[in-house]
Amino acid sequence: MSAVPLPAPVHLARAAERIRAIAGVHGFQRCGVSGIDLREDEAHLADWLGKGLYGTMEWMARHGTLRARPDELLPGTVRVISVGMDYGHKDDTEAWATLHDGDRAYVARYALGRDYHKLMRNRLQKFADSIAAEIGPFGYRVFVDSAPVLERALARNAGLGWIGKHTCLIDKQGGSWFFIGEIYVDLPLPVDTPATAHCGTCTRCIDVCPTQAIIAPHRLDARRCISYLTIEHDGAIPEEMRTAMGNRIYGCDDCQLVCPWNKFAKRTDEPDFRARNDLDTASLAQLFAWEEDEFLRRTEGSPIRRSGHERWLRNIAVALGNAPAHAETLAALHARREHPSAIVREHVAWALQQHADRAAAG
Repeated sequence: MSAVPLPAPVHLARAAERIRAIAGVHGFQRCGVSGIDLREDEAHLADWLGKGLYGTMEWMARHGTLRARPDELLPGTVRVISVGMDYGHKDDTEAWATLHDGDRAYVARYALGRDYHKLMRNRLQKFADSIAAEIGPFGYRVFVDSAPVLERALARNAGLGWIGKHTCLIDKQGGSWFFIGEIYVDLPLPVDTPATAHCGTCTRCIDVCPTQAIIAPHRLDARRCISYLTIEHDGAIPEEMRTAMGNRIYGCDDCQLVCPWNKFAKRTDEPDFRARNDLDTASLAQLFAWEEDEFLRRTEGSPIRRSGHERWLRNIAVALGNAPAHAETLAALHARREHPSAIVREHVAWALQQHADRAAAG
């Protein structure tokens, strides 16, 4: 970072006020400033990593300590500006309806539209440019899931919300349906008051988890998490997890859908976050029919593309195995029995066996 003369405290306080105002201009509904001391969170992360709860996400272990030390990731950092952008749709009822319809595919709400990373990164860059235009040049770098950053802890310390028992960030006035991003800065801005926890004795998120992935408050076993299994995990999905996955083919929202604080969630009609390719209403058979070229075309600019076509088919095969035994379901599975991918073939065979076992049981 470039060294700049430090403004007087009164000017820094005014700068912080202006930064919050400018954040709103760039489409961020939340903005706060935190320091960089994350020692308690580093200890929590180290314990989680030490127990192997990260599954095959080796980068989590590789950059473990760096996540909790902003000034090592970007030397010169003394503060972090955290922002939040709402992405919620007014569709909780529709989401539950899809989850209860075994013929339809459930895609996590955040992935229905365009990939938020690029949108937020562009806006964060413009936000930083606007800050510099108003208060003068300063050293900074923007992040949106683009580096080892302990973003929820930083956002909590900046007052954006507390980390719930499901490990998602919750805002008392706005629920949890929002994305977060950061700007590491070398300005010693006054920091905001960290958010305090308000989960109380509620355990709805823990109780509802289909695979019991939330093994204790604030402790997620990624190896059991449907979001991890359908997005991050490569290879075969453990058989003991498949039935519980239901029709969730990309991510899972159950823990957020049951959270009482989401009755206060702010809804948005950001065009980039609107559902594409009818992913909020599509049937499993329809999506299973996408060949790789169609998958790549339809998922251009979508977070779903990063999972790849093979995982896409793998996930849907599991959901089809859990679906009602309609002719369309069975025909879709039989059409993929000889797929070039051994992973896809194995999951298709499992799905067909599920239907055969249920038919035999009457």
